[in-house]
Amino acid sequence: MASNFEKSHCLIDNLKARINKLAFKTQDTTKLFQRGDQVEVASQEWGYIGAYYTATIVSPIGNSHYRVRYKNIVNDDKSDLLVEIVKASEIRPVPPKHETLLVPEDIHMYDIVDVFDNDGWWIGFISGRHEENYKVYFPTTGENVAYSPHLLRFHQEWNKGNWIFSN
Repeated sequence: MASNFEKSHCLIDNLKARINKLAFKTQDTTKLFQRGDQVEVASQEWGYIGAYYTATIVSPIGNSHYRVRYKNIVNDDKSDLLVEIVKASEIRPVPPKHETLLVPEDIHMYDIVDVFDNDGWWIGFISGRHEENYKVYFPTTGENVAYSPHLLRFHQEWNKGNWIFSN
């Protein structure tokens, strides 16, 4: 019979694999976005994989790319918001907002969440609690950091035109 430690370790390994798979997932490109649409762009840059950044569609470029302007990222000389061309497979709509903030009764150990940090939403899972904050483990970076509940949202995946909760 497996011990609680072994079961917990197995669960954590499964969560790590699941989050890594989500972090490297490309989006369904059947939805065509229009100028002005609010979207999230998945970073494919090393060190930022698993993060989504809010942006606005500036213009479509053919059927496979878009020019976007980021909401929270500035260009190199910090004179304006960053505009870049990204693949359609790296873009998804902004997830629907919840009516209320996450409350402690709703947050459980191993829930998959997004955390707003460093100007983007990073995917991880609840790994513990520290006073009023929740520890979130990020498999893509190996970090375990405590965050206030107001910086958390339950992770959702865009799948064939629908939002699906990951928990």
